[in-house]
Amino acid sequence: MAETTGWGGDLWKAADLLTPMAIRVAATLRLADHIAEGRRTPGDLAPVVDADEDALGRVMDHLVTAEVLTRAEDGAYGLAALGEQLRDDHPGGLRPWLDLEGAIGRADLCFVQLLHTVRTGEPAFPRQFGRPYWDDLAADGARSASFDALMGSRLAAEAPAVAAAYPWGGLGHVVDVGGGNGSLLIALLRAHEGLRGTVIDLAGPVDRARQAIASAGLDDRADAQAGSFFDALPAGAGGYLLSGVLHDWDDEDALRILRRCAEAAGATGRVLAVDHVADDGDGAQHTEGDLRMLCYVRGRERTLDRLGELAGRAGLRLGSVIPAASRSVIEFLPAKRTAPFRGRSPNGR
Repeated sequence: MAETTGWGGDLWKAADLLTPMAIRVAATLRLADHIAEGRRTPGDLAPVVDADEDALGRVMDHLVTAEVLTRAEDGAYGLAALGEQLRDDHPGGLRPWLDLEGAIGRADLCFVQLLHTVRTGEPAFPRQFGRPYWDDLAADGARSASFDALMGSRLAAEAPAVAAAYPWGGLGHVVDVGGGNGSLLIALLRAHEGLRGTVIDLAGPVDRARQAIASAGLDDRADAQAGSFFDALPAGAGGYLLSGVLHDWDDEDALRILRRCAEAAGATGRVLAVDHVADDGDGAQHTEGDLRMLCYVRGRERTLDRLGELAGRAGLRLGSVIPAASRSVIEFLPAKRTAPFRGRSPNGR
């Protein structure tokens, strides 16, 4: 920021709420894209983004001091380097994560209730919005689609590494439990010829998964079924995949999910978690994610030891742990199995 001195100094700057909200408003209104298209004054922008011209101009003035926007002598605004990152076509892909009308940008507003969470241990989201996070998503088709798109985009860059890290092809059939719009399953099927797959999720995501599977030309090898990972899962598949699922739940519910997967996997299948492992060295990235899970849904990021302990209570034991870009593929075996899976995928891994 340009204003690095003055009353409050670095502590006030670190505790500032105004500037982050101004940036998120700019992201929600897609100001960067409109400015890049040539609308460079509040008067030009206000009718396009459905905003009050005076209020918009004052927010834009603050974004100049925050080095997000620039302002020329003629009063026209432009994009500083930070502002460029708010464009939809920027490779960083940050704008939709900051959009206050999207699944994550809206959820972040619950942080104003962090004091309630710290005092009670309860999630902040229901305190802010009057209902649990998952109910709020299910009640709004656009937000639910936003969630699927954001989760899918986050995996997209790392899906090839996940597909190559483990011998998925040897499983025969993978059930992607809570698999959203099917992004990861599609990547696995493309990388492993002959592998079959099923997405299990709620009705909205399942509809989008079916469309994505059909669009990918994989409906002869994959399907999607509406269901809950708290209920019995289709039994007998070679693998049950939990990608970014367990950290969304407290220990009691995460254990219920693992037990359902273990029951379906039986004596010959395996359960595979694809996620970040919150071991030493993760620093701020881990603590940020952990507080998000706490405030949204009372979930948590877990260390490998904690995951292993939960798995043991579900009748599973830890097998291989394989790095896959920033994530890991964590294999859980039936407790009585004596050796981890040694199948081979078509790429020889």
